[in-house]
Amino acid sequence: MRWRTGRSVATALAAIVAMVSVIAWQRWQNQPPYGPEALALRSSLSFVTNEEAQAALGENGSAPFASGRDQLVLGRLFWRTPPRPLDGGYFAVFLIDKRTDSKPAVFGVAAPQAAVGIGSAGIEHRIAERYSWLRGAGDATFGDDEWRSNGSRLHVADEKASPVTFVALFPYAEKPDPETSTATAPVQMSDLLLALVYMGSDGQVYWAQRLQG
Repeated sequence: MRWRTGRSVATALAAIVAMVSVIAWQRWQNQPPYGPEALALRSSLSFVTNEEAQAALGENGSAPFASGRDQLVLGRLFWRTPPRPLDGGYFAVFLIDKRTDSKPAVFGVAAPQAAVGIGSAGIEHRIAERYSWLRGAGDATFGDDEWRSNGSRLHVADEKASPVTFVALFPYAEKPDPETSTATAPVQMSDLLLALVYMGSDGQVYWAQRLQG
């Protein structure tokens, strides 16, 4: 009986040690290597014409073309080289219409193609779950089980890619279709939110920093 009791205690202690180890590992894994203050972030947003948009991107980018009552938004983002490399993580740059929690679908970017991409990722729903003010970071939901893209964001895989210059297209919609989940014109600067999110290599949401709006 004593032997069985001793073995039971040892098993319970081993389980406790294993659980504590897992919790400690999770906390270590989710600990950001540095905070946003290390980057000394600076940013700007402005409305531009087609000519101004292409001039801003220069030879390294192709600006989307606005016709009629479409609108173009020029964004610039600067940061200081961080103390540690991204090591498989990335910076996600979000431009969101706060009225509809939607993002533009079309961007032009002045940056090396290998450093900055355009698109979305399902794992970024974790951002919206953690930060209520970034609800537009995840895809849009329709009904109980239908998910649709609500636009694109910039994916920065190189911590030395600063400065990043981009132009986003907001196509004009006289009567926005509720089934269309991407951002449209007319839009005012006060409607826009610009944010940078640091994502880890395993999908961790290290932190989010509001830059504009």
